[in-house]
Amino acid sequence: MTGKHDPINFLWFIPTSGDGAYLGSNEQTRAPEIGYLTQIAQAADRLGYSGVLLPTGVACEESFVTAAALAAKTERLQFLVAIRPGTASPAYYARLATTLDRISNGRLLLNIVVGGSPAELAGDGIHLAHDERYAHADEFFTVFEELLEKGVASYDGKYIKATNAKLGFPSVQNPRPPLYFGGSSDAGIDFSVGRVDKYLTWGEPPAQVAEKVEKVRAAAAKKGREVSFGIRLHFIVRETDEEAWAAADRLISKLDDETIREAQERFVKESDSVGQKRMAALHGGRRDKLEVSPNLWAGVGLVRAGAGTALVGSPKTVAARLREYQDVGIDTVIGSGYPHLEEAYRVAELLFPELGIARDEQRHGFQTDFAKHQAFGGGSHGGNLKVVSGS
Repeated sequence: MTGKHDPINFLWFIPTSGDGAYLGSNEQTRAPEIGYLTQIAQAADRLGYSGVLLPTGVACEESFVTAAALAAKTERLQFLVAIRPGTASPAYYARLATTLDRISNGRLLLNIVVGGSPAELAGDGIHLAHDERYAHADEFFTVFEELLEKGVASYDGKYIKATNAKLGFPSVQNPRPPLYFGGSSDAGIDFSVGRVDKYLTWGEPPAQVAEKVEKVRAAAAKKGREVSFGIRLHFIVRETDEEAWAAADRLISKLDDETIREAQERFVKESDSVGQKRMAALHGGRRDKLEVSPNLWAGVGLVRAGAGTALVGSPKTVAARLREYQDVGIDTVIGSGYPHLEEAYRVAELLFPELGIARDEQRHGFQTDFAKHQAFGGGSHGGNLKVVSGS
């Protein structure tokens, strides 16, 4: 790519399992109650984020229900909501998806989640080995996509049997909402390139992401398809690099070694995810090995499953690192930070100007005091201060 980069598509995260100011601590935690989640969604809607990811799992509030509640409180925000094949039939998920797409007026994105904890999947009635889950998912989405395209589907497969399944109403988006997918195994990649619109990776170093992007592109080309690419990252952005690294240290300042050990053992025991193994290999559970690539910090992954890395630095530094990912093919970021409400503001106010992403008031040309520039004065009786010099 040339030195010019288009503004990256930036989504945020809705912490439906809870939020907090410290990792691995019960201090300053926040429950995932709907009022708080609404605050985050509405902030993201105003600040210029294109959408939000809602996670899935037994520790999370149900994503379709939560998205429906948040859609009613927002205007432009898209909702990336999970479909887990096997937890319900393709016909039922088709009804959920098309209803939410209509309720939100076409603001639904669908995240295919096949992997995870085998024990959790067994609790949901899914008793399939790792690679077999993708064979099952392929049959599932054969029915799902046909229903959204035609309104009727029949299928007699090894895992899925549907006899004259019907869908009463179409989605707003034609023929269906976009499909996203993240998975690092060969079986996951082979499944995804035949169906999805956007392939997601967790925040590995740029060289590793580049290898994965090329692997996925080559697999998609063999099937005559093209996919686009996104990355899931945490962000710790401050006005200076020094402040950002201090904030990273603070985030794990109440995290003890025993908690780290227990978390790492649990990840190995409970997950068969290839992507999780790749995340853990970046740091090996060691506090002294956390900067795994320039400004890419793996401290989140000491105790958090899934996405475990954060970009840390000043706005200019983090923007430069993001451009390295853009150079290898990434066009979408799904970001997060702790706590998610405050960090949504920090990322938008500090980083977005470096990325060329317009906030809500900029989109609508909002100006104060008939377009005179002002310096914030604290809201006293005198109001803000007019800036009469050249800016």
